[in-house]
Amino acid sequence: MEILNSLLLFLIFIGTLYCIRSLRALHGKLSKKSEQISREINKLALDGKKLSMTVYRQTEAFIQLTNLLQFKSAIPPTRSWAASPDLLLFISETVKKNRPSLVVELGSGVSTLVTAKSGARKVVSIDNSEEFGGKTRELLREHKVRGVEIRIAPLQPYANGSEWYDVSTIKDLKKIDLLIVDGPPGSKNPEARYPALREFKDKLSAKAVIIIDDVKRDGERKLAEDFAKSLPNHTLTILDHEKGTAVISPR
Repeated sequence: MEILNSLLLFLIFIGTLYCIRSLRALHGKLSKKSEQISREINKLALDGKKLSMTVYRQTEAFIQLTNLLQFKSAIPPTRSWAASPDLLLFISETVKKNRPSLVVELGSGVSTLVTAKSGARKVVSIDNSEEFGGKTRELLREHKVRGVEIRIAPLQPYANGSEWYDVSTIKDLKKIDLLIVDGPPGSKNPEARYPALREFKDKLSAKAVIIIDDVKRDGERKLAEDFAKSLPNHTLTILDHEKGTAVISPR
């Protein structure tokens, strides 16, 4: 009987020890899981804060833009594929300040309207899409804006392996005071907009300003840096806009 009791006590001891170890292991797993959940909650909170700030800044810029330009008709949606309000406001301020005689814009849309209404003497907007170019023409008519020429330039194979605008549509352009690079679509090919450097570098006036959208992407950032290097009398500034804006301006 004593042997049986001893064996029973031993089994109880082993069982208790096993339970203790299991509970410790479970506690460790729960602690790790709790830490992971805590990190995820903190990340979500930080992302939510950043999103709220982005929405606030874009709303603030949009309100300022509409107050400055006093649109008489509706304007297309901004952000996403279109220019964001912070970029549009900066374009408007740049045009009002510099009063460019000739603005060339790659990619038409609401930015074309903003550029023209801000006081540019002449705007030439290059678009690869007949559909979008037509919508921009209609938008300008609705707002009774003149002094804008929309040129449709289909995309063609370019030397760097990408596709770019038909260069015959820009041969006559020279002494450009403001160049806005927001096309062609560059989300799939990082070098889609790089030909702008080669094709426009020698078409700029001495006081030209170059604005490049989407410089949070590597391709546009490289374009901005190389463009600035090619103009020794200019300097590069990167603005903390929603999509990132590069400004290359005279020193």
